[in-house]
Amino acid sequence: METVFHHGRETAYEAHDRGGEGVTMLCVHGSGGSSEVWKSQARLADERPVVALDLSGHGESEDINAEAGFGALSAYADDVIAVAEETDSNILVGNSLGGAIVLHIALYREFEPDALVLTGTGAKLAVLEDLLAWLSEDFERAIEFLHEPEHLFYDENDELLALSRKSMEECGRAVVERDFRSCHTFDVRGELGDIDVPTLAVCGEHDRLTPPEYHEYLASEIPDCELVAIDGAAHMVMLEQSEAFNERVSDFLDQ
Repeated sequence: METVFHHGRETAYEAHDRGGEGVTMLCVHGSGGSSEVWKSQARLADERPVVALDLSGHGESEDINAEAGFGALSAYADDVIAVAEETDSNILVGNSLGGAIVLHIALYREFEPDALVLTGTGAKLAVLEDLLAWLSEDFERAIEFLHEPEHLFYDENDELLALSRKSMEECGRAVVERDFRSCHTFDVRGELGDIDVPTLAVCGEHDRLTPPEYHEYLASEIPDCELVAIDGAAHMVMLEQSEAFNERVSDFLDQ
């Protein structure tokens, strides 16, 4: 892992470069995740450099003192922009909370990406009240709920389930709760028309956390947005159906 220092803290990231000449893509994980969730996208490094970061408080990155909501989203956006500038990344790829951060950057920051890829996310990310309560009072129950079928994953893949559980447990309750509460306050439904870069919305057809209609809405409201649905996947489509996900993203970026 490499690091970049910004805003008084270090943000860790992993870069993959196998000589691809395309524009560098930067991948942003979701709530309680880390750069590891993008391990399968390293295969795209034959076409273009691929970078994945750990947001503050996740993986190997230093934490922040920020309240859940716009403040935390803004701090996470600082992480993304710092890594993007350090690695010359101009394509932003975001999953779930990461998608909200990517939209936040596209709408509110001076950073101008060439393209966006949004997966397992939406313009509004309301979180189930029961899940918010469990995150405050029963962290293990929250983790169990998220790893039930058709939430994070469609099929019960022991390796992927273990990877996701480990990441959330290492982040700890406070960080994961901050992530989900930041999602809960996120709502840019009236602003998507201001996004003026090509965008790809990729959904897992069995995603119950951010269902296909969330992505259909993105495609209908963002002026230049293509919609792709991938079967055999839920929320973490880039892990669960990585070959199909990579193929769709590669085709989009080749345009």
